[in-house]
Amino acid sequence: MSAVEPLTGRAGFFPAAATETPAYRVAPHNVEAEQALLGAILVNNDAYDRVSDFLRSEHFSEELHRRVFEVASHLIRSGKLATPATLKTFLGEHDLGGVTVPQYLARLAAEATTVINAQDYGRVIYDLAVRRTLINIGEDVVNTAYDSPFDMSPREQIEDAERRLYEVAEQGRYEGGFQSFSSALTIAVDLAASAYARDGKLSGVATGMDDLDQKMGGLQKSDLIIVAGRPGMGKTALATNIAFNIARAYEAETRADGTQHAVNGGIVGFFSLEMSSEQLATRVIAEQSGVASYKIRRGDITEREFQQISAAAREMHVVPFYIDQSGGISIAQLAARARRLKRQKGLDLLVIDYLQLLSGSKKAGENRVQELTEITTGLKALAKELNVPVMALSQLSRQVEARDDKRPQLSDLRESGSIEQDADVVMFVYREEYYLKNKEPRPGTPEHMEWQNAMERAHGRAEVIIGKQRHGPTGTVELAFEGEFTRFSNLAREDSLPERI
Repeated sequence: MSAVEPLTGRAGFFPAAATETPAYRVAPHNVEAEQALLGAILVNNDAYDRVSDFLRSEHFSEELHRRVFEVASHLIRSGKLATPATLKTFLGEHDLGGVTVPQYLARLAAEATTVINAQDYGRVIYDLAVRRTLINIGEDVVNTAYDSPFDMSPREQIEDAERRLYEVAEQGRYEGGFQSFSSALTIAVDLAASAYARDGKLSGVATGMDDLDQKMGGLQKSDLIIVAGRPGMGKTALATNIAFNIARAYEAETRADGTQHAVNGGIVGFFSLEMSSEQLATRVIAEQSGVASYKIRRGDITEREFQQISAAAREMHVVPFYIDQSGGISIAQLAARARRLKRQKGLDLLVIDYLQLLSGSKKAGENRVQELTEITTGLKALAKELNVPVMALSQLSRQVEARDDKRPQLSDLRESGSIEQDADVVMFVYREEYYLKNKEPRPGTPEHMEWQNAMERAHGRAEVIIGKQRHGPTGTVELAFEGEFTRFSNLAREDSLPERI
């Protein structure tokens, strides 16, 4: 097929290449490859299955070819046969220079390539479509830079170009526009099948904390998860523990197109806006080695403890856990860096510590509530764009401290109702032990005995209160907490302990 001229070139539909160099450059395209692939699909519909995971109708350069592929795709997905005879009634009239649509379809089928070569032709068509998109993006960048709009800074232009380039790099995943319900159903069934095959039978990414996973089904793709709490409750420790559990459990398989896909665990990106990467690493080492973090910071460790730290560090060295410690960045900068990480390394979970340290676009006249609304809306949009769970930590207002029962509520979320509105999941971290420590009565009194009993019940326990969950139940999950190691873990229960003799 590739050895002959374009089919309709003989009939005048696609003119033969001019012998003289034109005054302008034509965007890259390959009419012969498009004809070859469409012919293969019309002769044997199995050819469509070889390209349907990456090729779309908009990747074809010719309008008629886009329409042929679109109609054939619809027929095949509906379980019907796509042939020149079944397609011709859906294509209408086209000016093909003396060739009718049925004649053109028949000639496509008559000179078709084999099914074996279909994927190769599909890749050629796709690659050329990507190049045309890159040309359009490049032209827009040049024109915008020349025009220099007063309301668009160079940084904003860079971020917009990065976003568009990221969409191109993601192999057509973000198509825009409406999606048929049948496509959504297929994705939902695939998710269920993946959950069945995954360890723990979870639809989302396992946090490594069994009771929390049971309540949430793991961390779901495209969800914005808010972890909120007052200072000292351990929200950073919880987020760090979950993030590292996911990174440590990472297992991947290679797909047919050569890309990596997480089977268990995932690749984690962690924006540490408050702590340095060294401080965060110290926390993780303390958790993994069982050596108190204050001892590691002061160097007050024994030889045995140093060996524990070294062993933990060796094990963690290959874990796909990436830290960005830049402070004071904007939501647009964060989004650009997250896209870059996913493109270069992959990404299965994004963590932001913490929400109030991000800044918005700083438009004139905006107050902090409006700025925070922009940030939470941007994080939710980023979760959908990257198709990964985004976990953002948030401070709570001081009104919690004024109540007798200091368990947080949704109304305690600080500064903006947009946090509650945009979040798919809101989790509060609460440790009663933290508050009881500051309320010790005078020793020897009956109140002191009651306080001791309360301290014993609360010691080493934490509550994760799920105040909102868009796809599941709310409620409280109890976890174990070891303060000196900043470590959350599963809580041992009476019904899961071995029988006493």
